[in-house]
Amino acid sequence: MHATPRRSAPTIYDVAAAAGVAPSTVSRAFSRPDRVNAETAARIRAVAEELGYRTNPLARALPTGQTSMIALASSDITNPYYFEIIRGAQTAAAERGYTTLLADAQESASLEREGLDRTLPTVEGLVLASTRMSDSSIRMLAKQRPLIAVNRDITDVPHVVTDHAMSVRQAVDHLVELGHRQITYLSGPEAAWANGMRWRSLRTYAADLGVHVRRLGPYPPTASGGVQAADDFREHRTSAVLAYNDLLAIGFMRRLTAFGARLPQDVSVVGFDNIFVSALTSPGLTTVAPPLRTLGSMAVHNLLALIGGANPAHVRPLALPTRLYVRESTGPVPARRRSWRGLLAEPEATRGNRLPSPH
Repeated sequence: MHATPRRSAPTIYDVAAAAGVAPSTVSRAFSRPDRVNAETAARIRAVAEELGYRTNPLARALPTGQTSMIALASSDITNPYYFEIIRGAQTAAAERGYTTLLADAQESASLEREGLDRTLPTVEGLVLASTRMSDSSIRMLAKQRPLIAVNRDITDVPHVVTDHAMSVRQAVDHLVELGHRQITYLSGPEAAWANGMRWRSLRTYAADLGVHVRRLGPYPPTASGGVQAADDFREHRTSAVLAYNDLLAIGFMRRLTAFGARLPQDVSVVGFDNIFVSALTSPGLTTVAPPLRTLGSMAVHNLLALIGGANPAHVRPLALPTRLYVRESTGPVPARRRSWRGLLAEPEATRGNRLPSPH
């Protein structure tokens, strides 16, 4: 019995011959489609499909350094905040013929740096979404590959950020309209740039309005972090709370409910990000958010401009506007403070340090 001869895979030269173009044109059609006539590129892709030709990005990268791949690093891939950012980035990259590699930092600056160091040889550029790395580490990476930071403002590094001052004003204005004059901020990770921006914006704007604010934390930006925050909060309550993100707010609300608190009758809660579960909680979470998908897509558009040769100094930093989503977790300031089941007694020594009564 004779073995059937194995058919060799079609090459770039087979596609070029069938399409009636030079092999270099076929290469550009897959690696830099914007540099090939649209009609020609479409004909090449159709011929390649018919012949069963598949590109090998890594093999193509050996002589050219062009892999048509970018890396997107997020601080925690399990956080729903990143879902829309990733989707926006992937869509924008795919439209230009690029593949996106995802790196999960697990809220660790060292893991993030190690993962990116491993991917550098195979990617043409980097998108860092809410990175926890130091400014110096980011600048070092930017010297090795074109780089865009999302939600991190670093001098000399192109970035796309949220207008955090606007988001805080929207949240505070909403609470003040409901009569609240005391606000507790539940802090996220110290290494999170957005966390520092929100706290500074809150202090400044609250001072202008004569609103008393204080800070608890830092806490992990998770539902478990919200449980820790609630345990601290119940000793020294305020009528309103701003949480670093929605996950922290959701864990906080669930824990308060377990103590016997009613939301928003006893406490009004506002989060940030508008992740998809925010509308599914009971009560629904009032939150402030940027257009997350746009954050991802704008970051990739700017990154591809850098890869294409744009001067980083000419890539203008963007601060995207935010929107307030009002749901059932916020309401009028309570007429009087109600006791909660399981509320810890306030230590005698701290009573004199309590925030002034809002009434």
